[in-house]
Amino acid sequence: MNIIKANLLRIQKSIPKNVTLVAVSKTKPIADLQEAYDAGQRIFGENKIQEMAEKFDALPKDIQWHMIGHLQSNKVKYMAHFVDLIHGVDKLKTLKEINKQAKKHNRIINCLLQAKIAKEDTKFGLSFDEIEAVIGSEEISDLENIKIVGFMGMATFTDNQEQLKKEFLSLKSFFDTQKLRALASNCELKILSMGMSGDYPLAIENGSTMIRVGSSIFGNRNYY
Repeated sequence: MNIIKANLLRIQKSIPKNVTLVAVSKTKPIADLQEAYDAGQRIFGENKIQEMAEKFDALPKDIQWHMIGHLQSNKVKYMAHFVDLIHGVDKLKTLKEINKQAKKHNRIINCLLQAKIAKEDTKFGLSFDEIEAVIGSEEISDLENIKIVGFMGMATFTDNQEQLKKEFLSLKSFFDTQKLRALASNCELKILSMGMSGDYPLAIENGSTMIRVGSSIFGNRNYY
């Protein structure tokens, strides 16, 4: 059994059935993605739109492509015809652009709002108050070609398990509170995307329903 398949099977066995595994394939060659596909993986996450588009063209069409990197509005048009879920939306302006491009292709694009839960300044994201303002705004209900399906959060890069737990729990609590609100028809909160290769077991313990795992599947990343 090849190593990518073995890694995938090990992770799939270790996570609950209600948790979705996104294989983070950024910088990885198409052959590696094909190996993961042949092992049954159907959801892949990329952080560069051009790279994701090239892989979309080359690989089977039953793959769900997730955009997991920080998103520039002017690049949305290059993936609007195929992207399944956009993880890191942190501006109302970006949602409007996604809606505009989705409309051109007669599609509804699923989006996660990115919450800032880390203590690091380098992480993108909205405060909880800002998220409430976005999903409670009148403008949101006019965006008929997007659907806000949940939240995404990236924890601080630290070995401090208590801090990670606190950050994950804060987003889980906020997520649960927002689910109980009367939301616009294009807001249906069901996904909580938290946890990566280094911290996903803890994220799952604290309510994550979607994890983004790269190096634990494909090995160390090749930056270029």
